[in-house]
Amino acid sequence: VRYSKPYVLIFTAPSKAPPPPPPPPPPEGEKKDDTTAAQEQDEGEEFQFELLGYPVKIPKPPPIPDWLQAVLEYRFPSSIDPFTDIIYVVWLFFVVAAWNWNVWLIPIRWAFPYQTTENIHLWLLADYTCDFIYIADIVIFQPRLQFVRGGDIVDMREHYMTTESLCFLQMDLISLFPMEILYFFTGVNPLLRFPRLLKYMVFFEFNDRMEAVMKKAYIYRVIRTSTYLLYSLHINACLFYWGSDYEGLGSTKWVYNGKGNAYIRCYYFAVKTLITIGGLPDPTTVFEICFQLINYFVGVFAFSIMIGQMRDVVGAATAGENYYRACMDSTVKYMNSYSIPREVQNRIKTWYDYTWKIQGMLDEQELLVQLPTKMRMDIAVDVNYSIVSKVALFQGCDRQMVFDMLTRLKSVVYLPGDFVCKKGEIGREMYIIKQGEVQVVGGPDLQTVFVTIRAGSVFGEISLLAGGGGNRRTANVKAHGFANLFILDKNDLAEILVHYPESQKLLRSPTDGSYFFFLSEVLLKLKLEQNHQMMEGLWIYSKPVQFVSFVSVFFLCLICPLS
Repeated sequence: VRYSKPYVLIFTAPSKAPPPPPPPPPPEGEKKDDTTAAQEQDEGEEFQFELLGYPVKIPKPPPIPDWLQAVLEYRFPSSIDPFTDIIYVVWLFFVVAAWNWNVWLIPIRWAFPYQTTENIHLWLLADYTCDFIYIADIVIFQPRLQFVRGGDIVDMREHYMTTESLCFLQMDLISLFPMEILYFFTGVNPLLRFPRLLKYMVFFEFNDRMEAVMKKAYIYRVIRTSTYLLYSLHINACLFYWGSDYEGLGSTKWVYNGKGNAYIRCYYFAVKTLITIGGLPDPTTVFEICFQLINYFVGVFAFSIMIGQMRDVVGAATAGENYYRACMDSTVKYMNSYSIPREVQNRIKTWYDYTWKIQGMLDEQELLVQLPTKMRMDIAVDVNYSIVSKVALFQGCDRQMVFDMLTRLKSVVYLPGDFVCKKGEIGREMYIIKQGEVQVVGGPDLQTVFVTIRAGSVFGEISLLAGGGGNRRTANVKAHGFANLFILDKNDLAEILVHYPESQKLLRSPTDGSYFFFLSEVLLKLKLEQNHQMMEGLWIYSKPVQFVSFVSVFFLCLICPLS
């Protein structure tokens, strides 16, 4: 069919309808439910892939625990500080354990019939495990240690064959000399492992590290000294069984008769011999007589050495307490010689007891004076900065000035009822309350308490900041209980402020925080002279004339800085 006229089809797009309104937001509870569902869907997500045309689904593995993640992300340090890295102390523990295995088990396996063909594989497994620890120490840890050369910290890896480490390296290599090759000719003889005992320096290094990290190192020293004695008895027990086997078990009354537990009975013989208890059968043969003579001779020296070491350990542990007792005894003797009243003596004894109980020492400065200035400042900052930094008087002062001031503070303990300062005295010190409370007292019998000052407060600062001398105390201050105060001398503060002129200007300026303390002292002086009552933290005097005096002083202090 042919058309004579072309036809054009025109399609008209329908008019666009307005978009539907967005659905209302779901309630808050539904949002949380959707979020929870999405999280559960993510948690239940699976890994999918095709294997030979078949879909394979693998469930998502559970999250790795934090401790396991930390272990996996741990990287072995390239350099180890033997004095501070705890990982080195832990490793030394394993090396010393391997060394002790050889020290204790080689003699007992050589003397007693505990190593048999049935359990030889277990002994060899333990031996070669210890050898592996030795090798790991030489290859992994020792090359990474740091040491000091000419004041510089040097990495051992770059100087492993130098003079400082060559001696240790040679001894470590000798301790691993493979004498076990002779097993093919002599059998498994434990004495062939004797070179393993030459790694003895690691034992003393471990002792030094343990004493450095322990708070009560004397406990470890007592255990170590006791172990020396036990090891001496252990060696003697092994030698006694060897001598008994050489003479023949049960051949005489002196040797071991072969009954009961061999090690326990031989150890009992060693205890009675080395400690010279006696009560043993008399030796009969020449070998037995010589053996027993050597035993007695060595036992006397060994036991006396052990007693001397134990005395030194206990003496070092109680040296501080002995010093405290000696000081107290000397003070009591001095007071008795001058017939000091019993009440004063009791207060002095109480001060000794409380100071030793709280501080563990009588004078902190005696301990700190041995340290360099920088270390004394570091200790003072760590111990006392948190207290001094809260004092309003030093707010805005140079931080380094406060650090220098910390090294000049002296800690003093006051007993209950002791007067810190009395009205009318010449003021030469400022006080910062470290612990406890002090009270401002007055009245005819000094029993009326006007105000209680607690830890973190400061008083007596006007005597330090005022120029010239003759500054007298305006109040009586006594300790309410046991009070530990920091005392700062006026001369010490003056020496410090010479190097910090800005802080000096700030402290002496009447517009800073110290002026508030001056105002408070003026108000306190008025309060002490008149009857008072407290209202909303301010002292308001009842009589009209006194109230006018209070207001006059207050406005006078505000006007003075402007003049």
